[in-house]
Amino acid sequence: MSEFRIPDRHARLLEYARSLTPPSGWKIEISGDGIIILAGPSAIHQRNLLLIREQFDAHRPSDMMPSENSDLASPNVGKLRNPDLTYIPLESAGNPTPAEQAAIAVEIVSPSNPENDIVGKVRDYPLMGIPLYLLIDPREGDITLYSEPSDTGYHQHWNGKFGDRVPIPAPFGFELATDALVRYSS
Repeated sequence: MSEFRIPDRHARLLEYARSLTPPSGWKIEISGDGIIILAGPSAIHQRNLLLIREQFDAHRPSDMMPSENSDLASPNVGKLRNPDLTYIPLESAGNPTPAEQAAIAVEIVSPSNPENDIVGKVRDYPLMGIPLYLLIDPREGDITLYSEPSDTGYHQHWNGKFGDRVPIPAPFGFELATDALVRYSS
């Protein structure tokens, strides 16, 4: 992994964000010059995440581990994000984890702040070097898998609905079943 220098203003913002103590169940993220404080997830959110994680766990590479709500940092582009689920190397040390070590970021869209997942993270994750972004939206039952990141965004995306099988590429290499996912307002 190459060394990078954290721009001074991002280093100060990261230091400030780390000094905050959010209420129990809340989390902090950084995007550009902004700090985002997010509420904890609902039971439907957690259920859907469990169904997704169980399938990924069955296909995870042996040198990777699942991590829920862990900080992924890319200070050189001013980003600190906290995906619902990611897979990082077993040998990852420290918090935050360098974002480019993540094999995937999985997000279950929050009904209280959907723009964070649908706009902000679609913009930030490719800049952070995260190769796959799986976006599950229980509001309408939509699923999007983004891939092929660059500094201009993800170049590929697959769209589907709850009930479709999502083609998850390497390093996982399986079809994700989504028929048991639950919408927020069924």
